[in-house]
Amino acid sequence: MDVESKENGVISNGFHGYKEGYKTLEKSEMNRRLTNLFNKLILPLALVGLTPQIVMLYWYTNVKFAGSYSTLIAHFRSDSVLGTIVAMWNELSIFNTFTVGVIFGYFAWALFWMVVLPGKEVHGPVTPKGNVPQYKDNGFLNYCVTMAGFAILTIVLKYNGLTPTVVYDRFGELLGLMNVFALCFVFLLYIKGITRPSTSDSGKTGGGFVFDYYWGTELYPRICGIDVKVFTNCRFGMTVWPLLVCIYALKSYEIHGFVDSMFVTTILQLTYITKFFTWEAGYMHTIDIILDRAGYYICWGCLCWLPSLYPIVSHYLVTHPLRLGTPLATSILVFGLFSVLINYLADLQRQDVRKANGDCLVWGRKPDLIRAKYRIECGEVRESILLASGWWGLSRHFHYIPEILLSFFWTVTTGFENVLPYTYVIVLVILLTHRSFRDEQKCSMKYGVYWQEYCTKVRHRIIPFLF
Repeated sequence: MDVESKENGVISNGFHGYKEGYKTLEKSEMNRRLTNLFNKLILPLALVGLTPQIVMLYWYTNVKFAGSYSTLIAHFRSDSVLGTIVAMWNELSIFNTFTVGVIFGYFAWALFWMVVLPGKEVHGPVTPKGNVPQYKDNGFLNYCVTMAGFAILTIVLKYNGLTPTVVYDRFGELLGLMNVFALCFVFLLYIKGITRPSTSDSGKTGGGFVFDYYWGTELYPRICGIDVKVFTNCRFGMTVWPLLVCIYALKSYEIHGFVDSMFVTTILQLTYITKFFTWEAGYMHTIDIILDRAGYYICWGCLCWLPSLYPIVSHYLVTHPLRLGTPLATSILVFGLFSVLINYLADLQRQDVRKANGDCLVWGRKPDLIRAKYRIECGEVRESILLASGWWGLSRHFHYIPEILLSFFWTVTTGFENVLPYTYVIVLVILLTHRSFRDEQKCSMKYGVYWQEYCTKVRHRIIPFLF
């Protein structure tokens, strides 16, 4: 081969190599754009459009189709999905004196005690912008006052021939109004985060209006000094849950008398919720608070998704009473309470180690720690303690296991006739698994090599030796 042929071959190969490289870059860019389109537009738009209907269908399936998804699906086939949803909404009168009075009356109650009740000042973790959120730790006291207030209200209503279980009878109307209110409230939060943010952890994400509405434009919004996420997540969502559990239990008693399945699920749910409020300050360090902005995902979720889904077992048992018998009921109760205890001890162990700055014992031994350094946006270096022994040496998210088991135990009281009451367990497994990936991604970006070292020490994500 002569010199010219060789040069032509090199030029030809170089040109084709350049073309292939360009095509690879073009394909990569196309994949990035499609992924971005799905994550920032299609998925949020689908969730905002569908989830308000889904929470209404949880209620509708229980009261109209005997708690059977198969009956609901059959109705979809005969009357169409759209026809069923339209018929569901047409049956409801959501704007009336009762719904407005109950919902906004509770808002006023919750806001009043949130401001008035005393509590020590606690702090959340420093934000990427260097802000340190402050909270008044009065969640448990607020919970006790609210439950006591509900007990007094029940006695007064019963004495006058009335009952709070009218909330069960008209829950569809209440949920419908909450849907409308929450959608509007989230839009106001979107505007506030852009025009009058409470901190520098705010502003548009660059993902467009739909994504910003879904995700939020502000991490820690406050309105007149009221922390919005503490109100929606804790003073509304997590406090309305036990109120609904008690209302449904009372409704069951009014219809069927004492039913052991309802008793067991009520005790287990109330125990878990009580544990949550004793630990509310710790909740302010979770991914719900420190990563998720106050948008549709969190705020609508706590205002609508939580009250509809979380007490679904109690709602189902009102019309599907199941008498377990003393041995089975006792066994489920004991296993459930044990799950609460393990969950509590795991959270407490990590909290105690951090409070003592590692100068303590874990299961009788000096704790295995990683002092992970990280840098916030202003350049300041901070440090966190990663615990790699005790419960937290078994898996990186071990506390999810007893939480899932507990939800199963309070659900198994319904038997196995329908899938509907197991919806919460199924959603919880999906949610916590997804959350573990989100949390690991956040920690990997935040701690870098320290997180790699931690993962080397604690090899499994959730289930020891399996996953």
